[in-house]
Amino acid sequence: MFGYTGSGPYCYTNSLAMLLGPAAPSTTVLETLTGSAFGAELIAGELPFFSPYGWDPELGLDAAVDLLGWRCERTAGGTAEQAVERLRRACAEGGPVLAGPVDMGLLLYQPGTPNADGGDHYVVVLEVGEDGTVLLHDPHGHPYATMPLDAFTAAWAGDSVAYTAEPYVLRSGFVREREVGTEEALRASLPGAVRWLAGRQELRMPPGSLGGEAALEALARQVEAGLAPGVRDLLQHFGVRVAARRLADAASCLALLGLAEAAAEAAGQARALGGLQYPVVTGDDAALAAGLRRLAPGYARLRRALEAALADGAAA
Repeated sequence: MFGYTGSGPYCYTNSLAMLLGPAAPSTTVLETLTGSAFGAELIAGELPFFSPYGWDPELGLDAAVDLLGWRCERTAGGTAEQAVERLRRACAEGGPVLAGPVDMGLLLYQPGTPNADGGDHYVVVLEVGEDGTVLLHDPHGHPYATMPLDAFTAAWAGDSVAYTAEPYVLRSGFVREREVGTEEALRASLPGAVRWLAGRQELRMPPGSLGGEAALEALARQVEAGLAPGVRDLLQHFGVRVAARRLADAASCLALLGLAEAAAEAAGQARALGGLQYPVVTGDDAALAAGLRRLAPGYARLRRALEAALADGAAA
């Protein structure tokens, strides 16, 4: 196993790292604490994500903040005017704040915007200016970006984001309540990882949604029948590469805990996922479907390895 260092679409993880400052662990650790690596899902039988059934960044952020011994205030909803006042007050009183999900396609300082397929995103807002602008750090490569406040508010409404029913989500007032070391936080996250891998069926999902091996088998059949262009674009530009990195990071964290079998399983999943990038881009659908089927049983193996580690106390 050889860990990965480089760029990737870790928007909420990088944003959280900025908010936690010098006390933040590495993004490798932060992403693993969110639980994002531990599963796969096919939403409404159509939209694939290599994240656990029912998981979303909002759940992941809250989990990571809590596991690290921090708390923050999460607010949402209201009118655009009320949200702007909330944002202005939070920046003035407590410094930078975490805003999101926002509609990435409406962040007009990014080339190619506006567009309808930007996806969900998170940013750190530094300041709401008296001149009607917002100053922010966008972890997608745009430090100190500025844009008109009304345009930012339109993006912040998150109208295109399916996993939140509330607009104008804001996290502020980050306070460290207890000292938690990296290994302690990671060990505490393992039961949650097992629950994600087992499939949390209590979470409400659209009809026809699938998780784990069933999701990947259904996706393989979609590939053989002909992927919709939007689904192929999602896999090409986001899905495969972020998932491979998440699993590689999880493998590094599990190795840090001395969980060799679980680390090897996560690393194997990362390698299998990374190997899907070439066929999904080149249109080699036979190889893509076969790769998905090789990948599918690996999540169950990872769950069994983690369960065994918890059972014999190796993760305690």
